[in-house]
Amino acid sequence: MDIKQFDDVIVRSVASLVVLFLITKLLGKKQVSQLSIFDYTIGISIGNFAAEIITDLDTQLINGIIAMLIFGLTAYLVSYLSIKSVRLRRFFMGTPTILIDKGKIVEKNLLKVKLDINTLLEQCRMNNYFDISEIEYAILEVNGNVSVLPKGENKNITIKDMNLPVKKQGLCANVIIDTRVMSGNLKNINKTGEWLKKELKIKGYKDTSNILLATVDQDEKLIVYEKNVKEQTKNILE
Repeated sequence: MDIKQFDDVIVRSVASLVVLFLITKLLGKKQVSQLSIFDYTIGISIGNFAAEIITDLDTQLINGIIAMLIFGLTAYLVSYLSIKSVRLRRFFMGTPTILIDKGKIVEKNLLKVKLDINTLLEQCRMNNYFDISEIEYAILEVNGNVSVLPKGENKNITIKDMNLPVKKQGLCANVIIDTRVMSGNLKNINKTGEWLKKELKIKGYKDTSNILLATVDQDEKLIVYEKNVKEQTKNILE
């Protein structure tokens, strides 16, 4: 690379950085975790334009900057119209999706948003719920985060506040996931397949074909979540 090319790269880099900064200021302050699918797509596209401007010296600088500005202004226009129109907001930004409804896992909605059971459990743990039987509602927000509403008895009044003895807590073992018995997890809690069959029979299940998830808590209580549970609550969050 000769001096002229080096100078060209510097000019292109500074120009791209300035344009990116102005577009970011125009679109407002959003963290990556708060971006909608549309925002994310626009961001990737503008980033690609900026990279091409800097690395491909045969590309006209002004053409790349115009492309970045067009995408940025389009994103701004969509953002503005989405504030004014509910229909456009739903189309471009999406709507929240109920994943746990009145304590039951809505498998249809998991499939709709392409989320598996393990990811749902991970999101619940990240919300400090290691036992999903404590959850009344779990909602996938449009930015990909999961919001959790606990059942009434699990809300924020603490045992310390009530001066009650503290009950030791532990992790729940996932003994059935997507109809499959997790033999290793059963072994880790010193239970057998026969014990599981007996407990399922007590709860009215002949086999695991209709079980999406089953967990065992530290008190050896088996909690079962069925497949194909229909959403009971109408979505009032759109």
